Amino acid sequence: MAKKRRKLNKDFEKKIYSSKKNVELVLAKIYDIDDEDIQKEYMSAFNRVVYLYDELKEDYENQGFSDNSEELFTNYKNALGLFESEFEI
Repeated sequence: MAKKRRKLNKDFEKKIYSSKKNVELVLAKIYDIDDEDIQKEYMSAFNRVVYLYDELKEDYENQGFSDNSEELFTNYKNALGLFESEFEI
């Protein structure tokens, strides 16, 4: 039986790419923190954002664009916004 083709969405792929760059930028800033305790605190808080980004990317790679895609993106954006409001980076 043939595997079902996943539905692609160029605009959504741009959002995922932009999200990847945001995650990489924040991680670079966290790694630049000299105080190890503060760095660990930031990393611990940012892990939720990284997890949600990974979930978003993996879902798109496996399933393509679906009803769930926008919800996953919204969850990621909300987590990133919460992190940015609680931690000055």
